[in-house]
Amino acid sequence: MTYQICLAVDELFTNIAYYSYKEKEGTATIRLELEERPRTLVVTMIDSGVPFDPLKQDNPDIDASIDDRPIGGLGLFLLKEMMDQISYEYRDGQNIVQFRKKLTVL
Repeated sequence: MTYQICLAVDELFTNIAYYSYKEKEGTATIRLELEERPRTLVVTMIDSGVPFDPLKQDNPDIDASIDDRPIGGLGLFLLKEMMDQISYEYRDGQNIVQFRKKLTVL
């Protein structure tokens, strides 16, 4: 589960760094919250770059061979598959992506 959360944060941050600001500098805010019942980690990422809704992106054809697939989209697909809930909004000039992952107690 820790790996899934780290992968999700890395994927979203990489998209912000690579696509959101194109050829200019910008900032990104990552906020972590822990909800108690049910025990859930809530990750919110905020940037003021180019509007981009990751939820509206088509999923890659994972049945196609690597040679037939275009580059990109697999990280967002994994994020959508691994997290319990994902939301996006563009408000006040900012992209706001939030995902939730229920934490299991061992």
